[in-house]
Amino acid sequence: MNNSSRTAILLAAAGPVSLILACLPGPAPIPVREVLSILASAVGLAPAPADPALATVVLGIRAARAVLAFGVGAALSLAGVAFQGILRNPLADPFTLGVSTGAAFGACLALALGLAAPAFLPLADPLPFFGLLGAFLALLAVLGLARSGRELKRETLVLAGVVTATFLSACIALLKALDESTVSGLVFWIMGSFQGRGWGHVLVFLPYLALGAGLILCFARELDILSMGSTQARLLGLSADRSRLVLLLAGSLLSGAAVAVSGVIGFVGLVVPHLVRRVQGGEHRPLAVNAALLGGLLLLWSDVLARTLLPGGVELPVGVLTALLGGPFFCLLLRDRREAA
Repeated sequence: MNNSSRTAILLAAAGPVSLILACLPGPAPIPVREVLSILASAVGLAPAPADPALATVVLGIRAARAVLAFGVGAALSLAGVAFQGILRNPLADPFTLGVSTGAAFGACLALALGLAAPAFLPLADPLPFFGLLGAFLALLAVLGLARSGRELKRETLVLAGVVTATFLSACIALLKALDESTVSGLVFWIMGSFQGRGWGHVLVFLPYLALGAGLILCFARELDILSMGSTQARLLGLSADRSRLVLLLAGSLLSGAAVAVSGVIGFVGLVVPHLVRRVQGGEHRPLAVNAALLGGLLLLWSDVLARTLLPGGVELPVGVLTALLGGPFFCLLLRDRREAA
């Protein structure tokens, strides 16, 4: 059994255990035995709980939030793997091409214009729809700016992404300045949080996670070849532009959907692929699988820490926490890499 297989088994075993443990802490004190009994009843291993209110807290709030945090962490990590491979840039992440910023801008614009009310769009929470729409339009803008003739060059992709992300960030700041009444709502999308998220958001998010992850795994071999450069890809008979476009769509779908349900959460898609590469190397199929598992675990426990660190039920934005933890950690990775060189 190779190193990547052992890592996958370990991370896969840690996933269900972490999801169960993440349902235990919370501002409402519920005995551990009661929480475990409620979770067991949800899968038919125990009778229905006597107190429906406790079941709502554990299953409707904590369990849904844990599942969504794990899924978003997996999506951001997979998008980071795809973008770093496509762009052959170890500093690429879901925010490099401006797609995540586009999703945040779409949601913020809907809030500022009053389009996020269910009366305007007959959905329980219309904001994810506008977030996904903003991500899609941002990707179209990046592709339009980056295309030179018929060729899609990675250098121009990065430049177009930086320009698009900077412009949309300025637009978000402008919305905050023009409409102070929506500042609290805009802060959610800028800092990232799972507060108030439920199973409805999980159901909105899962199809995009499945589609994006499936595309990246199916094109993992192409991603290995693209990582060697366009010239080598052509020599091996690979349509570099076609493969790059499919992988761009997959990564954008994942990062846009993640931002649409959780706001902007940084550093997960940047740091996690680096961690996994240090353990098992750069082959993209096992890298994608293990990065998804590790990213899910990392964001799940970051969210647990964000909602339990302060007393009285006060929550920290999980995006702020991942940046505070991920920034110094990534500096250590860069220092180790420089010393190894």
